[in-house]
Amino acid sequence: MGQTLLKVKGLQVAYGGIQAVKGVDLEVREGELVTLIGSNGAGKTTTMKAITGTLDLQAGDIEYLGQSIKGQGPWDLVKQGLAMVPEGRGVFTRMTITENLQMGAYIRSDAAGIADDIEKMFTIFPRLRERKDQLAGTMSGGEQQMLAMGRALMSRPKVLLLDEPSMGLSPIMVDKIFEVVRDVYAQGVTVLLVEQNASRALAIADRGYVMDSGLITMSGVGKDMLEDPKVRAAYLGE
Repeated sequence: MGQTLLKVKGLQVAYGGIQAVKGVDLEVREGELVTLIGSNGAGKTTTMKAITGTLDLQAGDIEYLGQSIKGQGPWDLVKQGLAMVPEGRGVFTRMTITENLQMGAYIRSDAAGIADDIEKMFTIFPRLRERKDQLAGTMSGGEQQMLAMGRALMSRPKVLLLDEPSMGLSPIMVDKIFEVVRDVYAQGVTVLLVEQNASRALAIADRGYVMDSGLITMSGVGKDMLEDPKVRAAYLGE
């Protein structure tokens, strides 16, 4: 694997008066798919929000390409190549599918390249092509998740951060979303995936971290963790 793109060091975050993250260290190297798993309320989403500048840090630091990005907002980070698909998707409901994708490219000015990338998104997500002139708010949850991923990819990120992409989706849609995550990773985008579906996430990840009560309690190679009895008992229901 290549250089370390993203490094979280001693991260502490309080959220709603609760110490949600108590000192987290993790790193993502170029070309990796890394997953952060853990039960609901473990602090995974809070960690992602802190990385992307939507929550303030109490302590610790976040480095991207060797430089601290502490205190920078999501807009600044997208310009540098860090794109996030938040939990709950956050699509622009009153805009069409095509307009949402165009919004994902707001940092770019290469009109021909943007048009090419919209076409590429329609190839990755054929369902979006079928509905390209439809308002995003009229789509199903799974379709909105595809749109949110497509919109993030329009910025041509170096690192794609995905927060619970399969949450609340039908089994068929979950299959599709994981297929897309694998495809994006295969095309050379580095991925940090937060996911409650631990078995699916570890099956495609190079490395995994387990988070529990605001701390990283275990880390390792994805496939090895999938076979680990402790992980299986705690997160795979065995």
